[in-house]
Amino acid sequence: MAHDREDSLSMTADDLRSIMERYGEDVWNYLYVMTRKHDLADDLAQETFIRANRYLGSYRGEASMKTWLLRIARNRWYSYRRLAFVRKVTLPGRLPEPHTGESAEEEFLRRESTGEVWRVVMRLPLKYREILMLRAHYELSMEELAHALGISVSAAKTRLRRARKQASELWEKERGDA
Repeated sequence: MAHDREDSLSMTADDLRSIMERYGEDVWNYLYVMTRKHDLADDLAQETFIRANRYLGSYRGEASMKTWLLRIARNRWYSYRRLAFVRKVTLPGRLPEPHTGESAEEEFLRRESTGEVWRVVMRLPLKYREILMLRAHYELSMEELAHALGISVSAAKTRLRRARKQASELWEKERGDA
């Protein structure tokens, strides 16, 4: 995004609040998918914005501001894992969804279906959860996925295909067991 690059060249630490307001929920949701823990997502999101504020002057605009922040969040998560040896994973909660004005029955069915899909996604290995979240929820392009994950576009395509395949297999297995 060209405007992100132009904005970043003149940003000061005072702009941190607007960056947090604009991207805070995206960063927190991404970290929650990675960590599966509310408190940890809170802490890592805070660290992400502290780091972003500290290095705002080095933001080069090669990717959108959101992609840059999600990459910082990802790096914070991996640093945490390296240093803290994350303990057992807790059961995932549900991601908040906006109200669409649909009937109560339609909303219930949509929430149940969405909840089932996310439960399957949350059972996938981290690298697959991560790429599915970035693609499905944040609608990142292949190039943005590759940049955020620090991998090639080809590797991003392969990882996404494998993630979808494994999610589909889990989904079918669950549906068959039900």
